[in-house]
Amino acid sequence: MTVLIDKKKCNSCKGLPEPRCVQNCPGDLLSLGSEDGKAFIWDARDCWDCMTCVKLCPRRAITTKLPYVLADYKATLVPIAGKTSIRWTLTDKEGQVEQFESVTLQPKKKEARP
Repeated sequence: MTVLIDKKKCNSCKGLPEPRCVQNCPGDLLSLGSEDGKAFIWDARDCWDCMTCVKLCPRRAITTKLPYVLADYKATLVPIAGKTSIRWTLTDKEGQVEQFESVTLQPKKKEARP
């Protein structure tokens, strides 16, 4: 898989010292373009497919492109992270959409110490 960044939607997380996708990519594969100041991936072949950038993008400017061998050229998979779940939207090559939801683990509440 690879990630696609919509330059029209990306605003480089204005107000933050560094965009969320760049800060949190475990492979350190994302950066800001010197000309447009928008996020880009150095080399999509190095992507780990963890989707951290996709889940963290507040403007939903990053999507996942499924490889042709799995879903043809026009298929995409987009996760939208919520507080208690992730909703996955799969669009196949014919444009048909399916959604799946997976519950995420909740952090344990810290107990007050006596």
